[in-house]
Amino acid sequence: MRSLSLLLISTVCFSNVQAQTPATLGQIERLDSRLDEQLAEDAKIEVLAGGFTWTEGPLWVEGSEQGHLLFCDIPRNTIFRWSPKSGVEHFMSPSGYTGVTYYGLEPGSNGLALDRQGQLLLCEHGDRRVSVLTKGGGKKTLADSFEGKRLNSPNDLVVHSTGSIFFTDPPYGLPERAEDPRRELDFCGVFRLDPNGKLTLLTKQFARPNGIGLSPDESTLYVAQSDPVSAIYMSFPLQEDLTLGQGTLLHDATDQVSKLPGLPDGMCVAADGVIWASGPGGVYVFHPDGTLLGRLLTGQRTSNCALGGPRNRTLFITAHSYLCRIELK
Repeated sequence: MRSLSLLLISTVCFSNVQAQTPATLGQIERLDSRLDEQLAEDAKIEVLAGGFTWTEGPLWVEGSEQGHLLFCDIPRNTIFRWSPKSGVEHFMSPSGYTGVTYYGLEPGSNGLALDRQGQLLLCEHGDRRVSVLTKGGGKKTLADSFEGKRLNSPNDLVVHSTGSIFFTDPPYGLPERAEDPRRELDFCGVFRLDPNGKLTLLTKQFARPNGIGLSPDESTLYVAQSDPVSAIYMSFPLQEDLTLGQGTLLHDATDQVSKLPGLPDGMCVAADGVIWASGPGGVYVFHPDGTLLGRLLTGQRTSNCALGGPRNRTLFITAHSYLCRIELK
């Protein structure tokens, strides 16, 4: 990823929290021998930090030294930064809501990404927009309405090589969610925002579209649905005009919802096409052909994951109140 130069606001001390934070979490469930190509036999889910409210939006940013990870605490309306050298530091607050009154339990930013210029893109729950943090330090709204109606609460996003941004728009950031009187759209969409500012609705077939990702060759768009009655992952062929072809079911995890904590949520796609996607119980690992290779069972409601670190061989995981990582082969 391209480097990102942003203002570091202040440092937050986590020493007391860290003293109570476990060193590792959960276990690895191996369902297919091909998972051994990804994870060593003794791989562990390591806890980097704890004491947060609800972590989300992990994004690895290359830097002049070791690089760093940005991640959100949505209820705190804050983005934190973690680096191997400095640990956890405060990065940005407010991150997703700039109003002056109470705005529900999840007002902050959610999904994060970098645009082609290396600027930080944010899905902002409370301000109901996709924004960019410009080089000068100020935010610019990229999209906050569709056909004259305000978006629900942009949730997650992924950037195409053309500069187009694909994002999901469920109602989770609204104080009363789907029943909120401030809601203006009567559907939850998957959208494409082009560099010229044009916003296109790609599909409104999902009740709760959430995580989103692109295959390495950009021929396929993946969407996760965080609906407990239809907890699914879908794949769509991406046409030349960046519209969607007929979708197919990648995996149905609905039967796991009553057994394990969490729902399908954020995801990332590796250079070899392997899909790392949060779901009931932890992180699900899919081969590009759709086979479930295994699961990283965190034991927590797990929101998202991102690849980063040296040679992109670290998977960072946001799991409830924790920031975690697991080293890959």
